Amino acid sequence: MNSPTTQKPRKLRKQYSNNTYPLVVLKFEDGHEIKVYQNTGKVFDGWSGETVKLMAVYDPTSKEWELIEARKVDAFEDAPAS
Repeated sequence: MNSPTTQKPRKLRKQYSNNTYPLVVLKFEDGHEIKVYQNTGKVFDGWSGETVKLMAVYDPTSKEWELIEARKVDAFEDAPAS
């Protein structure tokens, strides 16, 4: 019996812009975080199928963060080709 071939996830170059919240933290499954301040954007690498939590931070001195959404890396806007 043949086992199904599992494809390795692809690394994707994506971007996120924050025009609404004072600070958004992108929390990745592997534990790393990217801070995106209001009226700025960031380009990042992520794995296809990976879930990223978008957390709004209103007070940087507080550990209370609000979950905006959980989004798959594939759903973020593609980063411009360099």
